[in-house]
Amino acid sequence: MNNYAFIDGTNLHLSTKYLGWSIDWQVFREYLARRHRVTQAYYFVGYSSQQMSLYNNLSSYGYKLIHRSLLRLPDGSVKGDCDTELVLHAMIQYYNYDKAVIVTGDGDMACLVEYLDSISKFKLVIACKPDSCSHLMRKASGDNIMYVDYLRERFEKK
Repeated sequence: MNNYAFIDGTNLHLSTKYLGWSIDWQVFREYLARRHRVTQAYYFVGYSSQQMSLYNNLSSYGYKLIHRSLLRLPDGSVKGDCDTELVLHAMIQYYNYDKAVIVTGDGDMACLVEYLDSISKFKLVIACKPDSCSHLMRKASGDNIMYVDYLRERFEKK
């Protein structure tokens, strides 16, 4: 099997942060390779020069980073939404993988999961936890969903 993971980095990071813990990205990458036979893991995130250490670490763990410029909102906050890039890369890479692992609980990705499932290219959704995962995503993925919060002991950064 040659599976690819498409990871909404901001979604997973903020979801675990909200729950009071941080994910160990190296352990998570090793898990993806071992358990789900992920050979390529694309990590989508808004770009900030202040996060270079994180980006370097992620790259050293085997993630392929896809950045999007951050948008500064009128209230001063920033947004680095990478949904479109994730969907686009899942389709660009379509012929290169057997199955896709989609890592997000965002309902905007439900259409991608439905399509990949309809052509036998979908393996699994990995979301943070059930009540933070969109109903649309839970419905689209059916039984092929897991939650990292249930494996917190394994993935929590020490």
